[in-house]
Order: sequence, then structure tokens, then C-alpha cells
Amino acid sequence: MRIIGNKARQDPRRLVFAEADNVKILKAAQIVYDEGVAYPILLGEEMRIRTIAAENGIDIEGLPIIDPRSSAQEEKRKEYGHLFFKKRKRKGINFYEAAKLMNDRNYYGCMMVETGDADAMISGLTKNYPETIRPALQIIGTEDGVKKIAGMYLLLTKRGPIFMADTTVNFNPTAEELAEITLMVAREVGNFNLAPRIAMLSYSNFGSSNSKEAALVAAARELVKQKNPTLVVDGEMQASLAFNKEIIRDNYPFSELADHDVNTLIFPNLAAGNIAYNLLKEVGGADAIGPILLGLKKPVHVLQLGSSVRSIINMASVAVIDAQIKCKGSQEEIATRTRLWKKFRKPTREL
Repeated sequence: MRIIGNKARQDPRRLVFAEADNVKILKAAQIVYDEGVAYPILLGEEMRIRTIAAENGIDIEGLPIIDPRSSAQEEKRKEYGHLFFKKRKRKGINFYEAAKLMNDRNYYGCMMVETGDADAMISGLTKNYPETIRPALQIIGTEDGVKKIAGMYLLLTKRGPIFMADTTVNFNPTAEELAEITLMVAREVGNFNLAPRIAMLSYSNFGSSNSKEAALVAAARELVKQKNPTLVVDGEMQASLAFNKEIIRDNYPFSELADHDVNTLIFPNLAAGNIAYNLLKEVGGADAIGPILLGLKKPVHVLQLGSSVRSIINMASVAVIDAQIKCKGSQEEIATRTRLWKKFRKPTREL
């Protein structure tokens, strides 16, 4: 996490906190600003946010606060509503609904990211998962060539970092979808300066079961190797086998993982992935960072319900790095982004 934080501080980005009327969010926003990780933008009713900050000794003086419902944002709401209507007019949204949705902080925040008024957004601390993902999909959409987004967790364990997917989005992916998820996860692991070593999990080991479920994972692995032959990935295999190189060498010496420590787990369906990461987190004592959304064109990330302040800070660093990758620009463009952020704030604090 120190490496991730340092990477974020090299080029801080404008980060929207959509639930700024929450004490944890405000504490995290103060810390990421003071540590030079991001330029926070707080969404919510200004007096309520300032009252919460004052009651809890949180210094947010100088940070921009935007209330999407306020009269001051009427023109911006109209602008965003018009753009949203253009995107969704043949997908069940009428002009009145498009404008009304801009009162919602998740829709407003996503539109800020889409239009370049911000670089990334974090939400979900007090919202159901679909309520945060839906605006991002409708407004920002998926990367070119990506059919479905996925959710990944980074777990900090005694064995080191372990990446796990899909743990939050896709219920029963096809072999093609599972392969796409694996490739997206591999790219994201690389963004953490780690070489992915991937085990694709099942209850079967390399054809020991001829069930459809096991065959699907094996087929997904073949598709992954076709698209990226250099990637170290193997399966289908049981989770216990993935972490025991001695058993792999003795019984499956052909496996690509015989001489590598696994750091990435791909699950055959949502139930398996979600149950596994929750067990590791609660019973195994692993620190969880995520869910990190994969496959969106621009950075929107979802907090786990009830995340700690430290988890929010970690996700802020991830979101900034995501923005650095997806929103690259010249030094002049970076300076322009900073000026756009500063125009919202009072010049009482310096980063």
C-alpha cells in the first residue's frame, strides 16, 4: 500500500466523494488531501457537511463542496441532464427523468467524471452495490472491447497480496466471459507492479471431473492462453492445490504454476468468489481493499458497505492510479486539471 500511495502522490487527481455527508468519508478526504494523494471534491448539502466536520474535528476548509440539488448548480444540472438524455434517449429514459436524475449524487458525480469536471469517483459506503454501478454503466460505459465489467478484491494476507475475481458482479459467467474477466484482472495486477500468477479455480483438478462447471473453467483457461500466451495461468484446479507447489510438482508437473507462487484467484461464479473473500476477510483476518471495478472507461470505484477510514483511503489511492492510467495527459493538461479543481476552493490550504 505504500507503493500504491507513492504512485498516487506522483500525480494527484480530482476525486469525487459522492457521500460526503458521512464522517468516515470526510476523515478520509482530509487525509488524502493532506497526504497529497488526491484533490477531493465533496458532494452533498454544504451546511450538513460542515456541521459533521466541525463536530468531529475534521478540517475540510478550502475543499470544494458541491450540492447537486442547490440552485447554484441549476445550470450544471441542465447541462448534465441534456448529455445524459442524449446517451439514454432510446434506452427508456425521457428528458424529464434525465434532468431529475442529476439531483442524485451518484449520477451527478459520474457525469462530472464523464465530462472531465473530475477525474474519478468513489461511492457505495451507504448505498447498495447496484445503485452505485448503474449510473457508472449508463453514463461512462465499458472500455472498448469489454462486454462486461467485473469486481476484484485485493486481500493483504500473511502470504502476501492476493487478488480475487469476480467477487461482486457476474453471477454465472460463460467461458468467454470468464476469460475476459481473467485478462482484465491480469492487466490490473500489473498496475500494482506485480506479475500476475493466476489460478482458475474449481472443485476439479485438470479434468478430474467431466462436469459442465469444471469444463467451463478449463475452456476459459484455453481462451486466455490463446489471447495472451505469455500469461502464467492454469486451471481448472482446487484452491488448496493452487497454494501447494510441492503437490503440483509431484502430481501435475506440466502445470505452469509448478514453479510460481499464485497471487491471483479467478472464481467460476459469483457465489464462490464472494463467499471466499468474505471468509478470508472475517475468519482469516485478511485486510480487504475493494471492490475494484474493472472494465469501465473512466474510474468509478465502489466502497464496501461500512468500510473503515483506512479502506476508503486505500480505495482513493487505487482510484487515483486508475485515473492516471485512463486519463493520461501532458503536463499542461495536468496543470489545467489542478486549476479547475482550485477554482472551486478557497485559497486557505495548500497541498
